[in-house]
Amino acid sequence: MEANSQNVRLPENAYKELKEGEEYRPVMSPEQNYPEVTVWSVGWGLVMALLFSAAAAYSGLKIGQVFEAAIPIAILAVGVTGLARKKNGLGQNVIIQSIGSTSGSVVAGAIFTIPALYILSLPSSFYQMFLAALFGGFLGILFLIPFRKYFVKDMHGKLPLMAGEKGGKQALVLVVAGLIGGVYDFITTSVGWWSEVVSTRVISVGQTLADKAKMVFKIDVLSMIFGLGYIVGLKYAAIICAGSFLSWFVLIPLFSEIGQHLVVPLGATATKLISAMSAEEIFRNYVRQIGIGGIAMAGIVGVIRSSKIIAGAFSLAYREIFHKKKAEEPAGNRWQSDIRMPFVILLILLTALLIFVFFVGGVVFNFWHAIVGLILVVVISFLFTTVAANAIAIVGTNPVSGMTLMTLILSSFVLVQIGLSGTSGMVSALIIGGVVCTALSVAGSFITDLKIGYWLGSTPRKQETWKFLGTLVSAATVGVVILILNDTYGFKGPNALVAPQANAMAAVIQPLMSNVGAPWMLYLVGAIIALILTMIKVSPLAFALGMYIPLELNTPLLAGGLVAWFVSSRTKNEKLNNARLSRGTLIASGFIAGGSLFGVFGAFLKFAGFDLMNTAWSETNGAEILGIVMFVLLVSYLIWDSMRAKEE
Repeated sequence: MEANSQNVRLPENAYKELKEGEEYRPVMSPEQNYPEVTVWSVGWGLVMALLFSAAAAYSGLKIGQVFEAAIPIAILAVGVTGLARKKNGLGQNVIIQSIGSTSGSVVAGAIFTIPALYILSLPSSFYQMFLAALFGGFLGILFLIPFRKYFVKDMHGKLPLMAGEKGGKQALVLVVAGLIGGVYDFITTSVGWWSEVVSTRVISVGQTLADKAKMVFKIDVLSMIFGLGYIVGLKYAAIICAGSFLSWFVLIPLFSEIGQHLVVPLGATATKLISAMSAEEIFRNYVRQIGIGGIAMAGIVGVIRSSKIIAGAFSLAYREIFHKKKAEEPAGNRWQSDIRMPFVILLILLTALLIFVFFVGGVVFNFWHAIVGLILVVVISFLFTTVAANAIAIVGTNPVSGMTLMTLILSSFVLVQIGLSGTSGMVSALIIGGVVCTALSVAGSFITDLKIGYWLGSTPRKQETWKFLGTLVSAATVGVVILILNDTYGFKGPNALVAPQANAMAAVIQPLMSNVGAPWMLYLVGAIIALILTMIKVSPLAFALGMYIPLELNTPLLAGGLVAWFVSSRTKNEKLNNARLSRGTLIASGFIAGGSLFGVFGAFLKFAGFDLMNTAWSETNGAEILGIVMFVLLVSYLIWDSMRAKEE
């Protein structure tokens, strides 16, 4: 984030380790009071939390990736404050960012587990989704507060915490791109003027290859997916697509060839001969399961790789709580004032009580089972929130999927031991996983917000206090969006939302909590692939996600990554290349935010009974050809506008 709307820059030692006797002085003087919590900042923060929670939930469930809302929120915060000519707007911008950025972290926690309730056809309700996300977010905030000074002050310059993008004057670029991407995606998904997915079946040769060799290439032309590919970059997009290409151009044809020589279905639950299946059916019934095994193993590998961080986090927690002497901050130094520890402990106890009431009255309906569930949630959340913050601070990534997977396995084992299994056991384990996952996600992202506040000189106590309100709004929003998306698209079936993490969690928990069999051999193959990728230092999670997510949702990522490489490598002037890449990032962020928000709007219209879709036309070859033309125009626009950037 840029320091403020007047282009104030951070001090030179903001990113450097301090020398002995050297002090860091933030942009805003610690001895002075500045406007921070105002009707303006809280109001805009809540608007950002509402909008970007809906957008992040849609993108995460639609394409399997939760976009980072902090960048557009930071830019828009500076932009609206500058447009309103607010004096001393810097502190208010920090509050807007703190409240608004809760959206991405709460959503990431919720969609990893909660949709599994629908995937497994388990009983679910809004209040379960809302309260699981809400209480998880509260625990993430509360458990992190005692470690704020360690991460942002004591480790100043020693940990590579990052803090967003530059801001306000570029808000117009973001808004224009958001409108273009939003209208483009709305026309595609809700009106149907052109096809969303284009495949090689549109030509006769492609149809023949699909029928005989089960080889088909597809691309989704939505702007939000293309924009995400630009932001993740060519390397990460290529790894994801490599996984997808293995599934669609190696494994599917291989299964098809094997199926030609079988007279019985392959697999105990198969209802159709492989030789009679389409490429899509082979993917859904067999190859996708290999991807699930890869995702699960990638999560375990992430936890193992973080073992030193985990050990360090436990050691840190012990020192901070039991041995470190708490020095009193100088009087009036609001810059280092947190919510007081007795109040934090009181809030933790109150949250624990509310979780117990939630469990006993709405999840397990049994006093003893609720006590065990509460212990699991509190203990695991406390231990792993420190790990999440440590991981973000040290390596820049949060191994939340791996830790959530471990939570589900541990919870399932314990719950089965106390007699809670089957349907009620799966519901309980998934709700517990949802609370823990949200706590980890919120803690990991909050440490970055607090570091921004430290650099700029805001009051951490105010950031911590108002973070709860952002969590409340985000939890309610994600619950509503999941309900609407389940009703309009669903999480099961050929055209369902992909929700890869939730599907992986469902695949792991079902055989643990019931007598239902699982395709263990296919999971094992995926796990072995993930281990091999780890050995050759390729991201196993990215590759496994590519194997699991349908081909058409991965190929536009590669297109976006190629465009990012193209615009940032046209000259030998590094500053100009960086300026072009940054402008493209703004445009791509606009595509993602606009496409996601308009996607939620389209789903809401459909949910309300207003179906504008011209299905008859959108499924024709002509609509597919028009889709390619429109996608080429979209790509051309991003390249053209990015290349307009000037050297900074």
